[in-house]
Amino acid sequence: MADGGGGLETDRAALLARYDLDAGGFIALDEITDFAAALCGSPIALVSIVEDERQRFLARTGLDADETPRDLSFCAHAMLDDAIFVVPDASVDPRFRDNALVTGPPFIRFYAGAPLLGREGVPLGALCVIDDRPRQDLTAMQRQGLALLARHVMVELEGRRHDQDVIARQAEDAQMVAQSDRLFRTLADTMPQMVWSTLADGYHDYYNARWYEYTGVADGSTDGDGWNDMFHAEDRERAWACWRHSLETGEPYDIEYRLRHHSGEYRWTLGRALPIRDGNGRITRWIGTCTEIHEQRLMLEEREIIAHELSHRIKNIFSVISGLIGLSARTHPQIRDVADDLRDRIMALGRAHDFVRPHGNESGSNALEGGLRGILEQIFAPYQDDTGSRIVFSGEDPAIDDRSATPLALLFHELATNAAKYGALSVPEGRVHIMVRREDGDIRIDWHEEGGPIVTPASAEGFGSRLMQLSVERQLGGDMVRDWRPEGLAIKLRIPFRSMSRVAAGKA
Repeated sequence: MADGGGGLETDRAALLARYDLDAGGFIALDEITDFAAALCGSPIALVSIVEDERQRFLARTGLDADETPRDLSFCAHAMLDDAIFVVPDASVDPRFRDNALVTGPPFIRFYAGAPLLGREGVPLGALCVIDDRPRQDLTAMQRQGLALLARHVMVELEGRRHDQDVIARQAEDAQMVAQSDRLFRTLADTMPQMVWSTLADGYHDYYNARWYEYTGVADGSTDGDGWNDMFHAEDRERAWACWRHSLETGEPYDIEYRLRHHSGEYRWTLGRALPIRDGNGRITRWIGTCTEIHEQRLMLEEREIIAHELSHRIKNIFSVISGLIGLSARTHPQIRDVADDLRDRIMALGRAHDFVRPHGNESGSNALEGGLRGILEQIFAPYQDDTGSRIVFSGEDPAIDDRSATPLALLFHELATNAAKYGALSVPEGRVHIMVRREDGDIRIDWHEEGGPIVTPASAEGFGSRLMQLSVERQLGGDMVRDWRPEGLAIKLRIPFRSMSRVAAGKA
């Protein structure tokens, strides 16, 4: 579609004025951008309306901005195209490589936009998906789906349009809805996943061809409540409870269950569903999918068995090493003190291993497992009194994993041992305060002893001090500052948040 210059812009301005775009409440469009992003595997999806000097986003997924200048708009190009407009890599496209949205956030690389056309054929904007990585193109199914969703956007917008001929508009809208429904069913039948939909009350009224192919049941036999008979008997009540909760709250439906295959075998399946809402936020339908995950589930179970076996063997190695150290100490009494210290460090490593990889009911897993406080409570357990008040925790409880557990266990074992020998824990009235907080991209830990004897720094750095420094700096990438105060040793630790766990690294 060629741009007709000023005449076209005049027509567009007049047409846009007839839509109630400032009233807000585009919840249905938010659902469409969520679905478009999921369908195309893109982090960003937008419904963009291009005006004289700006493009505004009536709905957006994965982007905070609600508008950008028109001269930066990709959608201003997409709306003038008869088909889906695709930019595989904007960083090398002469039209866009210097665009501020390419050189800066959100660093657009791949763009695909389906034009939004008023019923007079005048372009209003585009429904687009955006990725920060180059891609060759959308798949044929994604192209068809994006075009279908663009038609759904126009159904929503046309419902807000102020025209004299209301009856004609309603008839045309009904025809568009019927056509969109037929296209949706056609698209769903081509998808490799099982797709289903329900009325607002949860009554199942549609399954795609893949469902009937996979289950082998007769058409219509799983409508209504019949779907629950397809689940393994042990999973039916759980699936019903999850589905009732989604219907009552509007929260997404997400559950794993065993679904009967046409062979008669029950296979693990991931079931998901999202609500479709009208302009007032009321749920009008649910759209769901079933995806077989049987092989992946079996693979995870096999990996877990191997991990437990490996964990058991590692624990045995710790026991053997401790036994060898004890035997050497009995044979050579002169090294008993060194052997005892070494054995205590080995046992601290064993407790850290048990914490991040429990291998049985005896492993001591608890509600705090996976957090810093949990492993510290295990290490400090020998030093607490009956009230548990000798070591006081406060602040946050960041997650840890097998990467950080070992250096953290060694570090705090050394601190506790030194405090028990020379510091606050060497006398009954002594206390240790541990404060944990997140500050920017770091975890800050303050260790403060009080009530113990006056201590002074050693004239030469011992092995324990070097071990603590190695744990903090080399293994965790942080730093440690010690302050020998008259009232007790104070230590400030800084550990990068990403060093605490893989989950933390992904959120940093």
